[in-house]
Amino acid sequence: MAEPEFTATGVRIGKRLRSLTRAGQVRISDGRLELLTSYGSEIDSAPVRAVRASKPWFAHDDRALAEVNGTRYTLTLGEHDPAPGEAGPPAARRFIEAVRKAAGRGR
Repeated sequence: MAEPEFTATGVRIGKRLRSLTRAGQVRISDGRLELLTSYGSEIDSAPVRAVRASKPWFAHDDRALAEVNGTRYTLTLGEHDPAPGEAGPPAARRFIEAVRKAAGRGR
């Protein structure tokens, strides 16, 4: 199995107004995006080419939207990338860039 292109832990994953997990994981590996609970159970997954990632309007810098299999999820990542060697989720901006890069869409 190849090294994941993007991994974030401690991510709050929600669907509409409902929180699915407060310490979930987001992983992009082998051309596939996976949303996982804190226990590693799969919430949803899809090929990266079928995923839409964006920044919601009027939201904090730590939020991102991901549309996976027609379902819109709100992801709350970190506001800033953690310092090297420190734990914490990466910035939402890095997640959006990773989805675009993995899908071959560039910027």
